[in-house]
Amino acid sequence: MSDLKDVIENAPVEANTAEQYFAQRQLKKGAVGWLLLVGLGVAYVISGDFAGWNFGLAQGGWGGMFIATVIVAIMYLCMCLAMSEMSTMLPTAGGGYSFARTAFGPLGGYLTGTAILIEYAIAPAAIACFIGAYCESLFGIGGWIIYLVCYLLFMGMHLKGAGEALKIIFMITAVAAVALLVFIFAMAPHFNSANLFNIAVHTQATGSSALLPLGYLGIWAAVPYAIWFFLAVEGVPLAAEEAKEPHKSLPRGLIGSMVILAIFALSILVLGTGAAGADTLKNSGAPLVDALKAVYGENTWLAGFVNFVGLAGLIASFFSIIYAYSRQVFALSRAGYLPKKLSLTNNNHAPHWAIIIPGIIGFMLSLTGEGDLLILMAVFGATISYVLMMMAYIKLKTSKPDMPRPYKAPGGIITASIALILAAIAVVAGFVVDPKVWLMAAAIYAAFILYFFLYSRNQLVAGTPEEEFANIQAAEQELK
Repeated sequence: MSDLKDVIENAPVEANTAEQYFAQRQLKKGAVGWLLLVGLGVAYVISGDFAGWNFGLAQGGWGGMFIATVIVAIMYLCMCLAMSEMSTMLPTAGGGYSFARTAFGPLGGYLTGTAILIEYAIAPAAIACFIGAYCESLFGIGGWIIYLVCYLLFMGMHLKGAGEALKIIFMITAVAAVALLVFIFAMAPHFNSANLFNIAVHTQATGSSALLPLGYLGIWAAVPYAIWFFLAVEGVPLAAEEAKEPHKSLPRGLIGSMVILAIFALSILVLGTGAAGADTLKNSGAPLVDALKAVYGENTWLAGFVNFVGLAGLIASFFSIIYAYSRQVFALSRAGYLPKKLSLTNNNHAPHWAIIIPGIIGFMLSLTGEGDLLILMAVFGATISYVLMMMAYIKLKTSKPDMPRPYKAPGGIITASIALILAAIAVVAGFVVDPKVWLMAAAIYAAFILYFFLYSRNQLVAGTPEEEFANIQAAEQELK
């Protein structure tokens, strides 16, 4: 690791001086309060309530999906508590990448940051597919033209700056939350527990029953789709450099959004499936709409309302994850891991190339139309990053116990260890569902790693917030 240290200390930058380099890479300070951060955390994820989760019913039946959802919710809650602590220790735009870099150095930071980037770059492509399905149901128009409009329109909005973009996200998310509440209250009177177990039992599967029609393995196979209920909530710390009082607002944003998402997830899984039937929803591209049609009939205002407003939920997540991937690319580029031009910001302090380039790649992925398979690829990157981030928490807790921590996670290392173990199990779950897709995602990750060793390890930039923080900590240790 000493050669990497020498590279960082002597690394060239594009501008004539370090001041000029970072002056061209400034985000808008104090643009985001804690309430907007809660909205951002919910917005990242809320599309998972409208579509995608139901594919877990096909993998594990309702019982398998329910057990998987409870396990995944515990994992995310523990992880959010640990990340809340780390985000107050190191409030920079890199989020999980910054935590891992501080704990494990440049390579650890890169491995974590690129895993997160795979998650955030692919998730919007999956969401675009679901937006297309909802538009097809509502307007009779779907496919690539809808995907293109989504990317062009919402990337354009993000180019206007963070404060404006996040306020729009908050309003869209509020509308989507109303649609979910309408759906939940509409399903409740028609709940019938028998509907939860109407998927045919695979008698040859080990442990198969009415509760687990695909056996014990079905629980594991349902995990990636249970993760879709919460995927990307951990992205709240990416707004750290634009947050007001980050030591207070970041924990509130992470924990507050997680609680809201858990309530929505369990309500929809129990009441929606219990009213419409697991077999009806297991392969639906628009499960909430199809559930309402199954219960109330084809031409009802409820189905039309949730279909129309449900687009707001999908759009909220699509819109907000563009924010997430742009900040992740910005942080990695600013540090020299990715081409440095990707971290340049425009007059609105928006990282324009970090918004545009991943957007083009995401649009090309959306053309596959395979939303369920894109979920698996996004989950691969997410779960790898979760393992690394929780390892970073444990490392920082043990090796740097005196670091300032304005917020401390209940349970500390025990809490993080629970999240770590569950995340490690989740990494393999995607392989159970579709080994080919899992290996494709692993190949993308391997290409990123190869890029680091062949090129970017020699391009790292001194003076980034993560690097300055590490230098301060090293100096304090020497003084002690």
